[in-house]
Amino acid sequence: MTDDRLPLAELAAKSGDPDFLRLIAENVLQLIMEADVDGLIGAGRYERGETRQTWRNGYRERSLDTRLGTLNLKIPKMRSGAYFPGFLEPRKTVEKALVAVIQEAWINGVSTRKVDDLVQAMGMTGISKSSVSKLCKDIDERVNAFLGRPLAGDWPYLWLDATYLKVREGGRIVSVAAIIAVAVSTDGKREIVGLHIGPSEAEPFWTSFLRDLVRRGLTGVKLVISDAHEGLKAAITRVLGATWQRCRVHAMRNALAYVPKGQHTMVAAAIRQAFIQPDHDNAVQTWRHVADQLRARWPKLGTFMDDAEADVLAYMAFPAQHRTKLHSTNPLERLNKEVKRRADVVGIFPNEDSIVRLIGAVLLEANDEWQLQHRYMQVEAMADLSPPASEEEKPLQITPRAA
Repeated sequence: MTDDRLPLAELAAKSGDPDFLRLIAENVLQLIMEADVDGLIGAGRYERGETRQTWRNGYRERSLDTRLGTLNLKIPKMRSGAYFPGFLEPRKTVEKALVAVIQEAWINGVSTRKVDDLVQAMGMTGISKSSVSKLCKDIDERVNAFLGRPLAGDWPYLWLDATYLKVREGGRIVSVAAIIAVAVSTDGKREIVGLHIGPSEAEPFWTSFLRDLVRRGLTGVKLVISDAHEGLKAAITRVLGATWQRCRVHAMRNALAYVPKGQHTMVAAAIRQAFIQPDHDNAVQTWRHVADQLRARWPKLGTFMDDAEADVLAYMAFPAQHRTKLHSTNPLERLNKEVKRRADVVGIFPNEDSIVRLIGAVLLEANDEWQLQHRYMQVEAMADLSPPASEEEKPLQITPRAA
């Protein structure tokens, strides 16, 4: 039996319409959606019967970018219940932000070849500045509301970490730091509380960022965990009055830089003896003992350990149940990987606003996921953060005089 159906490419060539394939794709997907909705309703359009569950209620438009071009689809709506076609993914805020940044870079002529290839692969032709501006405005409203929201209650622990990104500024490509702030409240829940773009080594930047967090309601901070950024420690003391914990992982790398590579395992094992002590006093005693032992062979390492002692062991003065998450910025590692994964798609950002748009969208969705998870830290140990009232601070007890 011969197949009298023409190949699709030959049919397109005979049609004389360059949009023929795109129109076919639109019609096929529309038929699929109509059939899906008929099945959910239990009856076809205008059909009556006992199996009917509800009625149609118009359409909502949705565009789909493909290699054939942009497909203009109409998703059927129902009076009761909801329908979303399986071949379409619900557009998350972070995905919209990524598309917006790619488009913005493309129309401004500051994109990389990677971005140009993405634009063509997604079929995003004829991008207008007005449509991009509208998309950016919708995303910015949500992201800015999230990043500027009021903070209620006390937040005893605060993590700060920097991710470095490239942005075009004044005709040059420069590196900027996207600082992410994560805090844990007294009920054990963690939240992303801030994002700021700027030079991470400038003390005025850190002071401004921390003051903005305080203005929004960040109070009760006892410990700030971060890498050793210049100016940060002074800003923490001035603005928050909190203790600083230097990331233990990065401090260990700095320490091992003073010894030959062949001695790394032995030296690291010796230093870690301080971290397995039951309390702060024993940790300090062990740290100093190890420093004195290593000083004879590596004087610079001994000096480094003397200088870093208070900052590396600060977390040991806090509840033992919390210490595994307090000694480094590792709790932010997964979040930073997701930020970098999204940022690498863009490569070079057209401006700082586009960084806030994309990274802010990533943080918004990550924060929503965190709120569905269990508590990040034990609530019971939070009581240990507040020292008991001294005799002078105890309220005066007045006993009634006998009649």
